[in-house]
Amino acid sequence: MDGGGIADAGLTDSYFSTSFIGVNGFGSPAEAKYPMMQTPNPTASEFIPKGGSTSRLSNVSQSSMSAFSQALFSHPSMGSPATAGLAPGMSLSAGSSPLHSPKITPHTSPAPRRRSHTPNPANYMVPTSASTSVANAVSQPPSSGQVIQKETVGGTTYFYTDTTPAPLTGMVFPNYHIYPPTAPHVAYMQPKANAPSFFMADELRQELINRHLITMAQIDQADIPAVPTEVDSYHSLFPLEPLPPLNRIQKTSNFGYITSCYKAVNSKDDLPYCLRRIHGFRLVNTKCMVLVDMWKKIQHSNIVTLREVFTTKAFGEHSLVFAYDFHAGGETMMSRHFNDPSADAYFTKRKWGQHDGPLPRQHAGLLPESLIWAYIVQLSSALRTIHTAGLACRVMDPSKILVTGKTRLRVNCVGIFDVLTFDNSQNNPLALMAQFQQADLMSLGKVVLALACNCVSGIQRENLQKAMELVTINYSSDLKNLILYLLTDQNRLRSVNDIMPMIGARFYTQLDAAQMRNDVIEEDLAKEVQNGRLFRLLAKLGTINERPEFQKDPTWSETGDRYLLKLFRDHLFHQVTEAGTPWIDLSHIISCLNKLDAGVPEKISLISRDEKSVLVVTYSDLKRCFENTFQELIAAANGQL
Repeated sequence: MDGGGIADAGLTDSYFSTSFIGVNGFGSPAEAKYPMMQTPNPTASEFIPKGGSTSRLSNVSQSSMSAFSQALFSHPSMGSPATAGLAPGMSLSAGSSPLHSPKITPHTSPAPRRRSHTPNPANYMVPTSASTSVANAVSQPPSSGQVIQKETVGGTTYFYTDTTPAPLTGMVFPNYHIYPPTAPHVAYMQPKANAPSFFMADELRQELINRHLITMAQIDQADIPAVPTEVDSYHSLFPLEPLPPLNRIQKTSNFGYITSCYKAVNSKDDLPYCLRRIHGFRLVNTKCMVLVDMWKKIQHSNIVTLREVFTTKAFGEHSLVFAYDFHAGGETMMSRHFNDPSADAYFTKRKWGQHDGPLPRQHAGLLPESLIWAYIVQLSSALRTIHTAGLACRVMDPSKILVTGKTRLRVNCVGIFDVLTFDNSQNNPLALMAQFQQADLMSLGKVVLALACNCVSGIQRENLQKAMELVTINYSSDLKNLILYLLTDQNRLRSVNDIMPMIGARFYTQLDAAQMRNDVIEEDLAKEVQNGRLFRLLAKLGTINERPEFQKDPTWSETGDRYLLKLFRDHLFHQVTEAGTPWIDLSHIISCLNKLDAGVPEKISLISRDEKSVLVVTYSDLKRCFENTFQELIAAANGQL
């Protein structure tokens, strides 16, 4: 039982660093005998023991080659012995069969599986019920492309015809979950060659953590008594903007009223929402709710959806509150791009007409044209949806456009002007919408011009000519023509569809960028998709190991099946080298947990701490002990023992 010589097993302090690239050999070094499943791992040295590839305990691990040497999906009529190699209770991959997952209840009827539109090749050889063995999964050989399937559920045997084509012979799949490498189309678009392969990217992880932090933020009610504890059906209010002073008289230039913004949780669905409060507004006529209902029906990826409008006195005065979807981490376009006072100073002090050729954009501090076109595509798409619904945006302003992530835009505060400026004398509330839609296009042109100048001073009337000269010098003629079209009064009613030819093939650029971003995020999701399952395994294992007492038996955790699980815990985490130093290999831990969850027939040697006892068991035996012991704890917790 002596392990291979390991001269130096010192590890760096970056054990849980996200620079981990791969799982060398997919687990313990004893699995190096499977060359077909190995991947090169030249940069994951912090998880691989230095000076050798084996430990003194894992060296005696015995793997069952039959699970990989035979075709697992060979058809029964071929007489393949592959089906005999599958132990009862074993799944072809972790979580591939609901019967082998402790969190999924088996179906009571095979009908749902027959209607599945996504055939899974693993289902051909996995028992469909606890009483149906693999060998009986297919009772008759295929005849005319059809197979008679038999399932026994709850003592009732079901026969049905499976028209799914039988898999080809010679197909070999792993019988437990193995982490695949990064998809090549995503790997080649990664900016970093040493990007983590088995963990989510740090940038995306930090962004999600910040969003979660903002979503869960609360205030100390004693420090901010002006914020009520509850408003209508919303509670846990958190100011998203600095609260206006109590004696403030000046009104905002956007809505003509003092406003404030809060994050709150709806007690009806426990979801966070953004509440925009209009101070001192009394709603005297509910006819405007017709427009509110129209806004509530609009669902668009570049519009913050309006959910409801209500009045309240919870703030000590009459207030009108608009409830919107909450997008954590969003900031306004004004704060993202127009928060630099030096940009305005540069724009106004520049001596025009004294330049020799176009100025480089990076020297002028201007935004890339590709970013401006990305914004144009999103804002025009939002306007197109709003105008098609017969409404007008009326808030196309940098202070009312949210930016989340890097380039994602959402038009915020929609519907507020429709309520605040509602004219009761109008028989048709939509009579002025055509005029407001023309104003939307003008506002869009001002936003694009401000982005091109990288300051809001450029949209002022006295600076308009200078701003257009700046656009002409630094940007393409297409962008200049689009701005001129939006800012120039036409003899006819304009439509947002008119600017589509000006955008042209840039739509395809944005579509390609969105799909590539989707590929990257899906790949990051695939890296983390198994983490929850592994955590549940560790949580269950932790409730069993080293339990001081159970049912008044202080030796419960040291006897029977629990003793095996204790030794398995040592096999996972407490292995040492010949020199007595800790042997730490994350790939070994992940691989062993995946094999335990799948219950593979591979054998391992569990050694007692005094090294006087050696127990050779299979992962299938360990899984049975694991599930029985945990069910015993559950029964005791529910008072069934």
